[in-house]
Amino acid sequence: MSVQCEYPSDYQSLIHSFKSIREIFAGDDHSIHKARNELKIIELDGINTVVKSFKVPHLFNRIVYTYFRKSKAYKSYHNALRLQKLGISTPKPIALIEFYEAGFLRESFFIAEYFEYDFTIRTPLLEPLEDREAIFKAFAAYTYNLHQKGVWHLDYSPGNILIKRHEGGYQFSIVDINRMEFRPISALEGCENFNKLWASDEEIDIMGREYARLSGFNVAVTIAEMKKYNDSNKRVKNFKKRLKNLLRGDFSTPA
Repeated sequence: MSVQCEYPSDYQSLIHSFKSIREIFAGDDHSIHKARNELKIIELDGINTVVKSFKVPHLFNRIVYTYFRKSKAYKSYHNALRLQKLGISTPKPIALIEFYEAGFLRESFFIAEYFEYDFTIRTPLLEPLEDREAIFKAFAAYTYNLHQKGVWHLDYSPGNILIKRHEGGYQFSIVDINRMEFRPISALEGCENFNKLWASDEEIDIMGREYARLSGFNVAVTIAEMKKYNDSNKRVKNFKKRLKNLLRGDFSTPA
């Protein structure tokens, strides 16, 4: 088993931890998310970090990720570095670590500093916070800034948008950044990036008006486009739920 590491020079002191991350990760029980990939909060040399372990790819993908395509961990690390250069908040990247077996990629990890956030954008979407309208306006402005800098987050969903309150406003920070594009984004196209929020028409109206104000795009068209993409995403998600229920023999209607 061979290991390859990439990290900023100021984390050179953690090289032993990087090379031992498989054992460290396996022995730690501070998991904060576990699905296809798993995230754990792990302290490394006094630094609170989030370590993301990517699912071991099957044989075909091991070949693909070794010779033809960069791994998800690689993309996460290098996208984070690129976002930093653009002045966009994302948890500070610490390391990319890849383990190879018989010459093929087997396990990969992305390590970032833990970002102290108060909640995700999901909270004001689900709870009646007093400042929810202000949050939605700030979020629309933040999204507009991303698009102005040519950043398109392909998984711009509620759990991936972290928010920290501070005096005079909010700090947004994005995670799960292995799927991103960097390219020019028009105001019309930018409306689509709100599609995974599962927002109400009222919430879309607030965000749409602010996005239109900043972009100079037509307000009615902006809101209509956002609602179109938001409704389309809801239909697709509900269809998948119904299909899954049918396959399980559950004929109840999804919420």
